[in-house]
Amino acid sequence: MRAAIQQETGQDKLEVVDDIETAGFGPGKVRIRVKATGLCHSDLSAMSGVLPQPAPFVPGHEGAGEVAEVGEGVTSVTAGDRVLVCWLPACGECASCKRGQTELCIAGFLNAGTANYRRPGAASPDVFGFAGTGTFAEEVVVDARCAVPIPDDVPYEIAALIGCGVTTGIGAALNTAQVEAGSSVAVIGCGGVGISVIQGARASGAAEIVAVDPVGSRREAAVRFGATESVDPDGLADAKNRLTAGEGFDYVFEVVGKSATARAAYDATRRGGTLCIVGAGAMDDNLQINMFELFFDEKRILPSLYGGGDVLRSYDRVIRLWRAGRIDLEGLITHRVRLEDINEAIDQMRTGVALRTSITI
Repeated sequence: MRAAIQQETGQDKLEVVDDIETAGFGPGKVRIRVKATGLCHSDLSAMSGVLPQPAPFVPGHEGAGEVAEVGEGVTSVTAGDRVLVCWLPACGECASCKRGQTELCIAGFLNAGTANYRRPGAASPDVFGFAGTGTFAEEVVVDARCAVPIPDDVPYEIAALIGCGVTTGIGAALNTAQVEAGSSVAVIGCGGVGISVIQGARASGAAEIVAVDPVGSRREAAVRFGATESVDPDGLADAKNRLTAGEGFDYVFEVVGKSATARAAYDATRRGGTLCIVGAGAMDDNLQINMFELFFDEKRILPSLYGGGDVLRSYDRVIRLWRAGRIDLEGLITHRVRLEDINEAIDQMRTGVALRTSITI
């Protein structure tokens, strides 16, 4: 079958091949025919080495499709079911799961160390799937817990977005930060995830939502999705002074994954306010905060992983908000390409012209 492969960490482009096959199907596994997948910035971070990922690998973790086959013992789905791919499934048995913090379940990360694909005759026949999935392929084999049924009225390309970016952003606003009605919010980084944070803040009733991004088209889009105004990074300090009398915003979301923007977000947060870290950054990129300001400012610093709550509950909440017209998911998809044109999608994300590119498999 066809798949897009990253041969070595650090390469800028993917290679679309047609000699790959799925691996690992058996008891407890599900084979999914991928119908649509989104390109998330985490895929680019894995390609560059910012996020650890063995190579060669098939990127993609934001996918949806149809169940082709189920292994022995699988009862949660059957062949023909429509599903989205959950890249961080909950085992239901560990301490985090029992506390209701399924987004912290380590079992999901263990899938990342197993090869999902094989290329017979290749120098490196074992091929991994990013985050234990790898949805830039016609089919993928995953643990049954990764295959989450979706209602018939949810299109595949919408379900794919719910599988990562939308849930991450909206969940950060609703679950992690718990934005209060009438509050002031700033969102630094307005790609697909940042726009989802904005939509979550709007659904929560925030009074002011300031979108911060260096790309003009993204600033314009942010206003369409609910931001009350948008500024470039140099305009953040002025917005803070104008809207909060210099005090700072009640909630600031960092959706870039860089220490510099995290520091800017900290400075933009009022004393006693909440800084929510949504961007996934590198392990050697350290945020500098001195011990006095950490104590004196009493700002809450809340990292948010995959929406910061029970993932299945977050999926359901997002779908209900979408059905009610409270959030716009169709509008997030600004570009569509086929698998053979995957590198166009990568260029669109790197230049900032796309909020989300949907890849049709």
